[in-house]
Amino acid sequence: MMNVQSKLPTTADEFLRWNEGRQGKREFVKGRVVEMMINVTERHYRLASRLLVQLAKHLDPIDFIVGSADFGVKTADGVRYPDVMVHKASNPTSLATDAPLLVAEILSPSSMSDDFGPKARDYLAINSLQHYVVLSQDEICLWLWTRKGKDWEGPILHRDAAETILLVGLGVSLDLAKLYAGIAN
Repeated sequence: MMNVQSKLPTTADEFLRWNEGRQGKREFVKGRVVEMMINVTERHYRLASRLLVQLAKHLDPIDFIVGSADFGVKTADGVRYPDVMVHKASNPTSLATDAPLLVAEILSPSSMSDDFGPKARDYLAINSLQHYVVLSQDEICLWLWTRKGKDWEGPILHRDAAETILLVGLGVSLDLAKLYAGIAN
């Protein structure tokens, strides 16, 4: 039996073609294929779903796409797959966008340093991005970065369940109580 190994990708576009249809999850960072966590907790899943629903409820589905970790974001360092993303509809056959408006990551013990470090740097360098959101799945805790002209404000920590958070760049508000109901106190 012959063991055939495919050539590993060296660019973001090669990675997107190479990764299409493969089992498992991975990102492409600084020229390397990086395996990702594929098992998430129910809390993680519920929080991502609720965030997606809150965003989609207020954005025009013709103009905006609100989606989950199955669609990529091209960054200066490669391709990432955020937990939740908003971008403008553009090319229906593309495998990733280079113009997200909002990117959200939900913390897990293994992702915390990455979500506040390399991922944050990658996402905040994207000119189209208006908001970067990081959410704890263990307690009501949301960090928000908001674009202010060419600069960023944040991260601003939100912990009050009674708070409604305005995402100015999208004209959408997030209700923390509904987002975290039954998930965290």
